[in-house]
Amino acid sequence: MLTTEQLAQYHRDGYTLVPGFLSHEEAGALLSDIESVCAGNTLANHDKSRLEMEPNQPTGGAFVRRVYEPCTYYSRFRALSESERLLRCVEQLLGSNLLFHYSKINMKPPNIGSVVEWHQDLSYYPLTNHDSVSILFYLDDATSGNGCLQVIPGCHRSPLMNHTRDGFFQGRITDPVDTSGAAYLEGKAGSAIFLHCMTPHASTTNTSSLPRRTLIMSYRAADAFPIYVGPATVEAEA
Repeated sequence: MLTTEQLAQYHRDGYTLVPGFLSHEEAGALLSDIESVCAGNTLANHDKSRLEMEPNQPTGGAFVRRVYEPCTYYSRFRALSESERLLRCVEQLLGSNLLFHYSKINMKPPNIGSVVEWHQDLSYYPLTNHDSVSILFYLDDATSGNGCLQVIPGCHRSPLMNHTRDGFFQGRITDPVDTSGAAYLEGKAGSAIFLHCMTPHASTTNTSSLPRRTLIMSYRAADAFPIYVGPATVEAEA
């Protein structure tokens, strides 16, 4: 369960970080599964329906940037998404009538992990209201050096920012962004960040020699209906 202080921070700032949500053993088991899923894939030859490769590498490179919908395809991830301890926390934020929304694994390989520009998740997954939360599990220690999440606290209470240019979705905030109050959410492996769908967030390139792998699970209230689902839906970053 989230504490009173964590709930207050989520509603005030649009996020809360919970250290040690996963044990060292749990994070390690998830990493082992990720390594099995990614094994044998290269930029030139990979399963495009399940994986996105890091573009900044040779064609024979094996750095994976993203794994799509692990909770759909792999039992250990699905079990976590359905676990009582996680769902209790989500219910504290959204109420008991909720739905699973999506899942993915975002990775920043050592030294080359790509930048993710400032954006809000609701721009990628439009809903009829703002009752949606994503949980980001750090599976490695995350620092400013290897691309931990950055957020702008409190902006979830403002209107959705512009993510388009000339009528086309850009996948990032296209108006000037005031990052003077941005916070780096560093955390140990096993930490969980509960992130409001309207909270602007980003991450820098990985300039370290260590990987940064993050499991993301998203939920929405049952009355937060998708406005559009189809072939033009763009995968959300983080």
